[in-house]
Amino acid sequence: MSGHSKWSTIKRKKEKTDGARAKVFTKIGREISVAVKSGGPDPTVNSKLKDVIAKAKANNVPNDNIERIIKKAAGEGSADNYEEIMYEGYGPSGIAVIVETLTDNRNRTAGDVRHYFDKYGGNMGQSGCVSFMFNRCGVITIEAEDVDEEKLMEDALEAGATDFITDDEGIFEIRTEPNDLGGVRDDLEAKGYSFLSAEVEDVPTTYTKLTNEDDITNMTKMLDMFDDNDDVQNVWHNWEMD
Repeated sequence: MSGHSKWSTIKRKKEKTDGARAKVFTKIGREISVAVKSGGPDPTVNSKLKDVIAKAKANNVPNDNIERIIKKAAGEGSADNYEEIMYEGYGPSGIAVIVETLTDNRNRTAGDVRHYFDKYGGNMGQSGCVSFMFNRCGVITIEAEDVDEEKLMEDALEAGATDFITDDEGIFEIRTEPNDLGGVRDDLEAKGYSFLSAEVEDVPTTYTKLTNEDDITNMTKMLDMFDDNDDVQNVWHNWEMD
């Protein structure tokens, strides 16, 4: 697709099994826990928690699960202690890859991430080796069906969005400054829009195509391994997926 390859990743996840869906719940649970520990359990004053709750609901995490995780993280006896670590590297044929993790064991996670890079024809690099090829921004995706494009664009820009993209897969993509994501999302939600996703992402400034079948297979397997690892929250890359 043009512009941004994230939607292909979302579709791949949605096509997976219930077991994979449980992994998504686990990963979002970690994000909720970290948000509560850093800013408290009240989403009305903790904007990060509010954003993660919105992400959880977009991924069909039950409200009971969300409330249980918040209560556990806010409890004095909570032993969960995750730290955010970003890894950067290259996939097959130099595809730029950023791996965002939340882990309670950095040695385990670093070993896993390095292994996935090495196993599938890539290599893990130093911090900053590929991040300059990405822009950090808020990204809201909305299914185009039954949505008036001109009205949505007008509403999005009025709410504070910085860009509006229509792709060839029936998706509208709204971009914001990272700190404006929650406000724009809330404003559009109040006007009746529903979202496929709404989160801060690393968006590539340029994309690279893979033409060698082995490279395509290895890159796909690498992304699957990252997706299946509970410590990995998100993977951003500049592979232009057809």
